[in-house]
Amino acid sequence: MMGFLRHGVLTLVFSLVATLALAVQPDEVLDDPAMEARAREISAGLRCLVCQNESIDESNASLAKDLRLLVRERLVAGDTNPEVVEYIVARYGEFVLLKPTTGGWNWLLWAAGPGMFLIAVVLGAVYVRRRSKAVAPAERLSADEQERLDALLKR
Repeated sequence: MMGFLRHGVLTLVFSLVATLALAVQPDEVLDDPAMEARAREISAGLRCLVCQNESIDESNASLAKDLRLLVRERLVAGDTNPEVVEYIVARYGEFVLLKPTTGGWNWLLWAAGPGMFLIAVVLGAVYVRRRSKAVAPAERLSADEQERLDALLKR
């Protein structure tokens, strides 16, 4: 039983370590450590178009590998970090950015959450205000209503 438990713990530890490892393959790594660090920095901000919730640095998809190689090619060609990102965004659209910019029409997306919250607060305040002004229903029956109720209950 103890061996089974030890085997289970080791499997769990190795699984966690494997998920933390980056998907960059040894054949992709640049010889210059400074340039490789720049490539990793850029890759961490680009979305894998297959996985959509991982950076290309973390993804094992073949498209992510192609994008990592493209980033490194552009760096070797002499592009700056912003130029590399602009090049990739021009080819694949702004969806490739893990953190979209706030310029252009994207401000609508950034403002939608707070805007909806403000609308909800205003509607809630209007509802509470109308509710407080509403006339409370009469608690007593009129004489005619009481007579009718008595007549119905006697049958």
